[in-house]
Amino acid sequence: MKTFASSLLGINTYWDNQTPAMRGIVLMCLSTVAFAIMHALVRFVSDVLPPFQIAFFRNVFGLAFLLPLLMRSRFAVLKTQRIGLHALRGVINIGAMLMFFTALSISPIAKVTALSFSAPIFLAILSVLVLGERFRIYRWLAIFFGFVGMVIILRPGLVAIDTGALLVTGAAALWAVAMVLIKILSRTDSSLTIVAYMGIFLGVFSIIPALWVWQPFGPQTLGWMVLIGLFGSIAQMSLSQSLKETDPTALMPFDFLKLIWTAIIGAWFFAEIPDIYTLIGAAVIFLSGLFIAYRERQTKRSLHADIEPLA
Repeated sequence: MKTFASSLLGINTYWDNQTPAMRGIVLMCLSTVAFAIMHALVRFVSDVLPPFQIAFFRNVFGLAFLLPLLMRSRFAVLKTQRIGLHALRGVINIGAMLMFFTALSISPIAKVTALSFSAPIFLAILSVLVLGERFRIYRWLAIFFGFVGMVIILRPGLVAIDTGALLVTGAAALWAVAMVLIKILSRTDSSLTIVAYMGIFLGVFSIIPALWVWQPFGPQTLGWMVLIGLFGSIAQMSLSQSLKETDPTALMPFDFLKLIWTAIIGAWFFAEIPDIYTLIGAAVIFLSGLFIAYRERQTKRSLHADIEPLA
């Protein structure tokens, strides 16, 4: 027991001695693995249960993992003056989740992951239209090339656009709306309050869709859904902590690992080999989002130094 405790102490000391950037990168990589596993589990369980029911249990177990944190603060983190905005964010989030889980159940997981990279592109558009952020040429160029990447993957007019592709694209757009709401909420509420209400509202709002398509299941299926909730929570917590450790721009290149892991899992377990168009399109979309994040960081640095941005 003493040896085990000493080992834990050694690991903790080693972790603390790493730079914030290194800790952030490791956590980001961990989140990509957890997301990929969760997506594969959703795909696997969707052979037995409807995606809406899977989403419900994902949210229930996610809320269960969040409950000890709420109890520790004696639910003080739930104090807010913007409950309506939190509820709206929950409605949009549950829509995005149901669309995404449905897409995972009917489309190759590598293709779904590739199209999900378009969320930052939609966010850049909404930041100008909704938040009133400044029009910048580099942002619109990146948006243009992001949509070029989507066209490469979808190839409208050359191949039939499947329902799964449309659903994940819609989910990415809804997630971008949710991120805009997060930006607005962060002006008055803490990140813990935002996360807590996300868990609560997702759990509540997913009940009716789940009951609508409810199917009986056995203990083995329940075990798989517990794992979906577990890996989903690990992914979210790792991602959140990585963003606290270092700048998002330093982490974004590693987010592309999600496509690599899902491509491997898809090929190994589901015999899904991503075509060259999916890989090229994903790279174009991802690089466009990365470029937006990089230029936003440069702009913030320029503003902080009281220097007018060039673009």
